[in-house]
Amino acid sequence: MDISVVIPLYNEAESLPELEAWIHRVMEEHHFSYEIIFINDGSTDDSWRIIQELQAKNPNVRGVKFRRNYGKSPGLQCGFARTRGEVVITMDADLQDSPDEIPELYRMIKEDGYDLVSGWKQKRYDPVLSKNLPSKLFNATARKLSGIDNLHDFNCGLKAYRSEVVKSIEIYNDMHRYIPYMAKVAGFSRIGEKVVQHQARKYGTSKFGLNRFVHGYLDLITLWFTSTFGRKPMHFFGLGGSLMFIIGFLALAVVLCSKLFHLWTNTPAPLVTDRPYFFIALTAMIIGTQLFLSGFVAELLARQSQDRNDYKIEDEI
Repeated sequence: MDISVVIPLYNEAESLPELEAWIHRVMEEHHFSYEIIFINDGSTDDSWRIIQELQAKNPNVRGVKFRRNYGKSPGLQCGFARTRGEVVITMDADLQDSPDEIPELYRMIKEDGYDLVSGWKQKRYDPVLSKNLPSKLFNATARKLSGIDNLHDFNCGLKAYRSEVVKSIEIYNDMHRYIPYMAKVAGFSRIGEKVVQHQARKYGTSKFGLNRFVHGYLDLITLWFTSTFGRKPMHFFGLGGSLMFIIGFLALAVVLCSKLFHLWTNTPAPLVTDRPYFFIALTAMIIGTQLFLSGFVAELLARQSQDRNDYKIEDEI
């Protein structure tokens, strides 16, 4: 199979027939063998019924229905696990991503040799203050931390992947924003970008609010930490704890030596417990010990969760 198109969705019943017809037309015109995998993320409208009707008319349509709303990342993870195409395309279901971009994205993967190609919505039809400006700041931070300097829009839903990429990464929580970073960590360094057309939303309203930027920064810090120290947390906690303990121990030694000096010279000296440095040193030693033990426990527990991607599926076609 040439192409798998993975489309996570939540309450997009109005746009699904038009989107499926658009994708089908593009695939037929370019003679691609393909599949469309709709991931219904706990929609409360008629989205699942529409998907069933589309599948009855087009055998290339597949669908997964979550029992409740989990989010975009779980939808992509489940979709990636089911793909059979050599190239995997992701896009949103709201018709803001154009299927006409698929042939060029496919070519960039197959002919130019990219592992991943991310879309860049250079001209956007989103509100400036609530989406465009926060998005620019967010992407600038992501470029800095990830080291992927050539991407302008990490969060663009329209992306193309070599099949090996989606089978090698694990997406959880809200990590879909950082799939290029995750691919880089997994060893897929040929990451490209393509300017894509962004269309105004035709049906419904956006399902994402301003809180996604707050969550996005927290997820970025988490991904940076886990990619750097995820398999070696003791290198972070152990180093910090050891330094804190040594500083506290040396400070305490200075306090005690000062006390012994006064006793040796038979000169008056304040009680050790009357000096604030004693408690500061003691606190530093305790914190250092706790950090070291945290690193040891984290080393034992690192990435051992077996049910992180256990999502309840109600139906599948």
